[in-house]
Amino acid sequence: MGELSVRELPLFPLPDVVLFPQEVLPLHIFESRYRIMLQSVLESDSMFGVIKWDPTTKSMSNVGCCAQIIKHQTAEDGRSNIITLGQQRFQVLEITRSTPFCSAMVSWISDENIDDLQKLDSLKDSVKEALSDVINLTSKLTNTNKNLPDKLPDNPMDLSFWIGAHLGGPVAEEQQRLLEERNTFTRLQREYEMLDHTRKQLAARTALKESFPDIKEN
Repeated sequence: MGELSVRELPLFPLPDVVLFPQEVLPLHIFESRYRIMLQSVLESDSMFGVIKWDPTTKSMSNVGCCAQIIKHQTAEDGRSNIITLGQQRFQVLEITRSTPFCSAMVSWISDENIDDLQKLDSLKDSVKEALSDVINLTSKLTNTNKNLPDKLPDNPMDLSFWIGAHLGGPVAEEQQRLLEERNTFTRLQREYEMLDHTRKQLAARTALKESFPDIKEN
C-alpha cells in the first residue's frame, strides 16, 4: 500500500484498547451495529480500524491501527468471535458516516527513515537487555518462571511495537503515544526509559528481599 494512499475504513472504537501492528486481537462482536459492520467487512477485504475510545471524554483518538480478520465464527444468535491481526497504522482524516457504524477516510502512516542505523541498533540492544533484566528480576521477586518469547522481533521498529503492545498495567494513554510516534528511535528511547526505571525499582526490591528474606511483600 502506498504511503499516500487514502481509503474509507470502518472504525471499531474500543475503550482503552490500543492495537499495534503484528499483534493479535481477539474480539467478541455482539452489538447489532458491529454485527452489520462485520458482515460488510467480511464481504470486502476483512479490514477495519481499531481506535482507542476514551469513555471519560467520550472522544476517539486520531490515530489507530488497521485490523485484518484472520478467523471468524458466528453463533446461531448472531454473535461472533473473531481473531484479528494488526496491520498498518492510520490517521483519521474525516468521519464519513456514523450510523449504523462509524466509517472514516484515513491515510496510512509509517515511521520516518532513520539516518543513523548504527545508533538505532545499539539502542535496540540496550532495550532488549533492559527487557531481559526486567523479566529475570520479576521472576526472582515472584518466584515464577517468566521467559521472553523465543523469537523477539529483531527489526527495531517491530521490536518497538511489540514492547508497546506488551506494557503491563493500565497504560492505554502511554500506548497511544507510542502508536502515534513516527520515529522508531524516539519510540524505542521512551521504552528504554520505562524499562530502565522498572529495572531499577525491581533491583532495589530484590536487594531488599535478599537482605531481609522474612519481610513479606505486599
